[in-house]
Amino acid sequence: MADILSLKNVTKRYSGKTGGVSEVLGGIDLDVREGEFIAILGFSGAGKTTLISTIAGLVEPDGGEILLKGQPVSGPGKDRGLVFQSYSLFPWLTVEQNVALAVDSVHKDRSAEERKALIKQKVQLVGLGHAMERKPAQLSGGMRQRVAVARALAMEPEILLLDEPLSALDALTRAKLQDEIERIRYEEKRTILLVTNDVDEALLLADRVAVLTPAPAARIGQIFDVTLPRPRDREAVNDSPEFRALRTQIVDYLGSLVAAAATDSNVETLPNITPLDLAPLPKAYVDAAKGNNARRYLEFYNLHKVYPTPKGPLTVVENFNLLMDKGEFVSLIGHSGCGKSTVLTMASGLNPISKGSIILDNREVDVAGPDKAVVFQAPSLMPWLTARQNVSLGVERVYPHASRAERREIVDYYLDRVGLADAKDKLAAEMSNGMRQRVGIARAFALSPRLLLLDEPFGMLDSLTRWDLQDVLVEVWNRTKVTAIMVTHDVDEAILLADRVVMMTNGPRATIGKILKVDLPRPRDRKTLLKDPQFYAYRQEVLHFLAEYDHGPGVKAA
Repeated sequence: MADILSLKNVTKRYSGKTGGVSEVLGGIDLDVREGEFIAILGFSGAGKTTLISTIAGLVEPDGGEILLKGQPVSGPGKDRGLVFQSYSLFPWLTVEQNVALAVDSVHKDRSAEERKALIKQKVQLVGLGHAMERKPAQLSGGMRQRVAVARALAMEPEILLLDEPLSALDALTRAKLQDEIERIRYEEKRTILLVTNDVDEALLLADRVAVLTPAPAARIGQIFDVTLPRPRDREAVNDSPEFRALRTQIVDYLGSLVAAAATDSNVETLPNITPLDLAPLPKAYVDAAKGNNARRYLEFYNLHKVYPTPKGPLTVVENFNLLMDKGEFVSLIGHSGCGKSTVLTMASGLNPISKGSIILDNREVDVAGPDKAVVFQAPSLMPWLTARQNVSLGVERVYPHASRAERREIVDYYLDRVGLADAKDKLAAEMSNGMRQRVGIARAFALSPRLLLLDEPFGMLDSLTRWDLQDVLVEVWNRTKVTAIMVTHDVDEAILLADRVVMMTNGPRATIGKILKVDLPRPRDRKTLLKDPQFYAYRQEVLHFLAEYDHGPGVKAA
């Protein structure tokens, strides 16, 4: 099969505000065959969007050449349809009208009837035939992204360019749109380039996975052939030795790139420190963390949450019962809307309990307090304060009788533990999302809480930064053994971190559907886990449960 697209030593640089030059693309070489699906996998800031924008003709490269069917690319064209991470829809126009904008612009040579038929066909292709007259405000995030895909397809491009189109969506919606993209690939027979930071997404969809090296001066580091038979089912491939081996190869390669970057720059790496038993925590921390109850340390008894609505009471969570030992780590997983965060906010004291009770260390939870530390999806830092000052806000309240030196020791200890030893005096406003979340984690641990509550703390981050912070969380938790509950959509994350994975049924009236005990030795290493058959057995159990409940609110598959 002939190459439809060729990139030869493509480079791109940007000038900074202070006059410096940042080299984003350091010489990209890539040949794409007609009808091929290529996934471009890379780190945040590696230049993935610059690369896809250059192919689309929206950004002019500084060097090299891009050939489409042997002809140089100069500017955008209808032969390349682009879907961004954000939907970019006009809110005052209907689905049909949003797609019509592209069709009327590109296909001026066609009659009104032909253009109308094309719009209808592409909207139906993405499963939105029933929503032609709806406006974006009446659509879910997943539906809006389907409109963007329909609009790109309606241009009838030879190449479909997808720039992380699913990264802002929850896991269930993302999975459904992955299936939609696979169906479109099969029916439309388009050449597709997908920019992603999700290894599983790349393996489910692509014929080849091209990995970009980290910034600066990104290049194609390695290309992996994906020969798994199509169609690829999430549960089925999990049992495939070929899938496991390829997944491990890619993860190991990404890990080697991270290690090489850390060796070169020494940025945001955990320092080499002695184990906890040889380097005890500050005395003020130990005193504050003392508790009496080890068994049944945390108890959820017949927990209910009911919200009033114009149509009457809505029961979001019912009959939630769970016992946790002191020092246990539980992952709470389920589809969007199943009440995971509702349970977490009730445990924090931020959300009143409608019925039942939560008992923490022999005390009923009824108000929020520093004994229950919460790390949210957004770090919620004071942007005008430094990392040290943000952590100090809580420490000064929790340790009022400690000396200033002791409080500073606690703050510095946890900022060091999360890899911010060299950024303690950096303003939150000047930090990346990953660095801000590190501060949030340090702040939570520094409160010496009886209970640590994590509400999808890595949900806004790309999967590679997410891996890094998972390792940070594991490292710090191993030192403190604080009782912890983490809400997540990520199956691998749930298993990597937890002693038990608690799976919730769909809402409304969500409850615990299944509890999986994770009997894997600690401390856990991602590389080792990926080679452990038991890890994949646990993964299959969770995937199967989620597949049973992927048919909407309160519905279990037959």
